[in-house]
Amino acid sequence: MPKTALQRNSRAALGRQHGREQGLQLGLAYGYHYGRCEAIMRQVPQRAEGRWDVRVLYVSSGKGFPYSPLDASIIEALRELVRELIVLTPVQDIVATAQQIRPDIVIVLDGMNYAVERIDAIRAMGIRTAVWLTDDPYYTDITLPMVLHYDTVFTLELECVDLYRQNGSAQVHYLPFAANPNIFRPKPIPLEFRYDIGFIGSAYWNRAYFFDQVAPFLAKRHTYISGIWWDRLKNYKLLSNKIELGKWMGAEETAVYYNGMKISINLHRSVADESFNKNSRLIGAVSPNPRTFEIAACGTLQLTDVRSDLARFYTPDHEIVTYASPEELKYKIDYYLHHEEERRTIALNALRRTMTEHTYSQRMAQMLRLLFG
Repeated sequence: MPKTALQRNSRAALGRQHGREQGLQLGLAYGYHYGRCEAIMRQVPQRAEGRWDVRVLYVSSGKGFPYSPLDASIIEALRELVRELIVLTPVQDIVATAQQIRPDIVIVLDGMNYAVERIDAIRAMGIRTAVWLTDDPYYTDITLPMVLHYDTVFTLELECVDLYRQNGSAQVHYLPFAANPNIFRPKPIPLEFRYDIGFIGSAYWNRAYFFDQVAPFLAKRHTYISGIWWDRLKNYKLLSNKIELGKWMGAEETAVYYNGMKISINLHRSVADESFNKNSRLIGAVSPNPRTFEIAACGTLQLTDVRSDLARFYTPDHEIVTYASPEELKYKIDYYLHHEEERRTIALNALRRTMTEHTYSQRMAQMLRLLFG
């Protein structure tokens, strides 16, 4: 029997009412979590304690994106912590500038775009030098001979500390990266950026192999994946409508997507990647990657593969959730999608820990304490 106009209008009205109720619930849940995040942000100091009466000459990586956000975060933090900061790029005459202004120290990020002979010339003037390595242990074939030219070495990978010390570097310190709370922080975002599950990053081969195993699971859920090389997946067609292929987004946009995810997956790259490996000694990796801190800073639940030094920074099952296999990842995704309060509580704990201990302001203060006391 054909539907009457009254029946059609009644069904449309019910649909609109249902939509309004769903929207109200979604808005209430999102607003509740965001409000709790903001309460934490207001309670936690945004700047590390301390100020150093020193002149610092900072040399940027010179690599552009994606290193430029690291440079910007470090420069921003240093400006608030030292008496004077001079910033140069590797193509500028850093030796002449150092000779003219006589800084208390020259700090170089990455260092692979700057000739070590120039570092030797700066040291010959009696000026101290330091390098903060950005990609350990994946480029240790290049960095191992390079670090010998610096007075002090900072590495974001714990396994590289003894490597550099055993090969002649006297002053080596473990200093992982962090989060910039001016970028990676809770923020209100449009509905179009909200997903249940997400991953942002390049499809190194170990990631491609892992995601191939969870592809049927992710394909049935509200999933977002972004980055380069994802078309190397065997199950690419199954996930193609979930993948924004070839996109390498900036820090601001990445933070928007992290904020929109209920669960953000973190999967560290392998130390023996077949395509991008300058680590012929196969130096291990036990430290968390920068993504670990950035996800946590957005008030989003993070599910990460296990790295043995992770617990130094976040307590598993209290501030972060780990997985050791595709099956465990799938189980925990479903569990936390169906246990909203547990998911939010862990995410809030991670946010509080990040803003208290893992911002660039805290990292640079730690570096300055190690350099100057």
